[in-house]
Amino acid sequence: MLIDSHVNLHAPQFDEDRDAVIARAREAGVGMMVEISDKLSTFEATHSLAMAHPDIWCTVGVHPHEAKDHLHVTPEVLIDLAERPRVVGIGECGLDFHYDLSPRDQQEAVFRTHIAAARRTGLPLVVHTRQADDRMGAILREEAADGPFRFLMHCYTSGAELAEQAREMGAWFSVSGIATFKAAEDVRAVIRAMPAERIIVETDCPYLAPVPHRGRRNEPAYIGHVLQALADIRGWSREEAEARTTDAFFALFDRIPRPEGV
Repeated sequence: MLIDSHVNLHAPQFDEDRDAVIARAREAGVGMMVEISDKLSTFEATHSLAMAHPDIWCTVGVHPHEAKDHLHVTPEVLIDLAERPRVVGIGECGLDFHYDLSPRDQQEAVFRTHIAAARRTGLPLVVHTRQADDRMGAILREEAADGPFRFLMHCYTSGAELAEQAREMGAWFSVSGIATFKAAEDVRAVIRAMPAERIIVETDCPYLAPVPHRGRRNEPAYIGHVLQALADIRGWSREEAEARTTDAFFALFDRIPRPEGV
């Protein structure tokens, strides 16, 4: 089963042809998509997509870029929204010290709010981390000491040391189209060391289109290119990569019923 674990179909890049994009995904064999929340002001659009399509589920959360506008958000707010039908995760949340579109202390505070919500709901946390390895590792360790929570290192392109720390804490990892980029050998090296039973794939559309579509708007129909890249990197057959990532996906997003025969 082809599964795109991270789509942003509510993004304005899809306003002109959203239905066609979803149709193309299905034609390409994509059986399931997870629509990711990046701020609460667009959560209704995100949730509506999940409610309108039987093969789309969603998360609730605040991207670190948006943290400065969500300092009022409490775990209770996230928990309440997570009780809606078809909400299967908390996030996307985390730290982005590359763009610093929100002050770092505010990013950290909002991230910890999401961790608390994930811990209390039992839902997986979708983690964004960029150029923040030291602080991300420290926060994950501190929060894990306060009580367990499950988490996914989404679109992982950070260092090997943080990857190993996250692996030891039981993290899942998702591989994106970056794995197909010619200059991304450091990313491929980390992918080779990821736990085989906890790897899933994503497009992060409309961003990060894989080769041969690099430079264009990304969409879920391209997830097969990411899966093939993962298979090549790990030395798996296409069928093995599909089976492994499907198993890992349903183990992580366990609020989603697994279809019979999948």
